[in-house]
Amino acid sequence: MKLEGTLLVVKDINASRRFYQDVLSRKVVLDLGVYVVFEEGLYLLTEGQWIEFLDSKSVPFNYGNNVCQLGFEDGDIDAFMAHFRKFPDIKVLTPLKEYAWGQRSIRFYDPDGHVIEVGESMTVVVKRFLRSGLSVEETMQKTMFPREFVEMCAKE
Repeated sequence: MKLEGTLLVVKDINASRRFYQDVLSRKVVLDLGVYVVFEEGLYLLTEGQWIEFLDSKSVPFNYGNNVCQLGFEDGDIDAFMAHFRKFPDIKVLTPLKEYAWGQRSIRFYDPDGHVIEVGESMTVVVKRFLRSGLSVEETMQKTMFPREFVEMCAKE
């Protein structure tokens, strides 16, 4: 069995499509009006179509419940942040910050309150630590990544 993707139920499919295209640079593979497929297995479906699929008019919708997130990685988080600032109306959940393991990330909401995280690639983090003078062992300790991964990053 293979996980094919993630489906998000949305109120306004056009607004959500624009958000994922413009803010997160996702490429549309298929648009059926009530159903949009992006590369990498992200799907949008209208609320009405979802209710129809479930054969129920009483399905509760709890948008913005903060119980899951879509995670994206970027090789240049500073460039992403410069791009992100072009969209001042997006509600930020946690501003860009560096976590104990060295990764910098930001969390914000899509138009329906789904949590989105954009973090820098851990390959970039490991390389940054190694360039700063940390040893392989110190980088392993800081990032919690195994030696094989740190050494692979060191060779790139």
